[in-house]
Amino acid sequence: MKSKSILALLVTTYICFSATATAAKAPVFTPEQEARIGEIAGDYLIAHPEMLVQVSQKLQVQQRERQQQAYAMKVMDNLKELTADPDTPVIGPADAKVAVIEFFDYQCVHCSNLAPTIEKAMKQRADVQFIFKEWPIFGGRWENSELAANRGLAIWKAAGAEAYLNYHNGIYHTGHIEGNLTADDIEKATKSALSQSVKNKDMSAALERNNSLAQALGLTGTPGLVVLPLKNATPANITVFPGAVGAEQLMAAIDKAGR
Repeated sequence: MKSKSILALLVTTYICFSATATAAKAPVFTPEQEARIGEIAGDYLIAHPEMLVQVSQKLQVQQRERQQQAYAMKVMDNLKELTADPDTPVIGPADAKVAVIEFFDYQCVHCSNLAPTIEKAMKQRADVQFIFKEWPIFGGRWENSELAANRGLAIWKAAGAEAYLNYHNGIYHTGHIEGNLTADDIEKATKSALSQSVKNKDMSAALERNNSLAQALGLTGTPGLVVLPLKNATPANITVFPGAVGAEQLMAAIDKAGR
């Protein structure tokens, strides 16, 4: 403890005198003194590497907080686009206080891994709206990503929430990802979700809006989740997950938004 106190005193003294020197534009420590303080600090950190770990962890926390703040501000700028697009599937009560918004691609492995968590959350929190932003970022590599997304939106427009959710979950239940999703998979999921046939509909404009929105939010890949209150949203009660998230984290974000 004594060595820590000495190091803290040296560093604090160095910072204070350095600030004074900067203001006065005159050196406080001689080059020899500065070199010696650096040696003492360096020797201490070598002897106590756990201090570096603590500093690194604190910096990571600060970086995540700054990143969340930046994401939240972008969400605030795009609230209407996130929550009031008629071409975006919405599952849950109209009077919900909280929304979970997911940007996803059906062939994304991380989205596929997240799907059971979303299904479970929907059952546990029937008071929450779940908003599905089809974002087929792999469409340029695997055309069925875009085909599946387009079909999902067409089903939403033609048959509503229940049919869309059955289709959405049906695609994920195939387990076919990363280029393995087939046109036959899409047709089977469509037939399973609907009691009637649905006409193919070009939903490319809606998909392009989703793409533009994801970029405006600063998302760089799928999945991307935004959890927010549907009224009185502030940066403090918005959570953005720019990637996969665990069930506990998702529930904590929902609770925070609902306070």
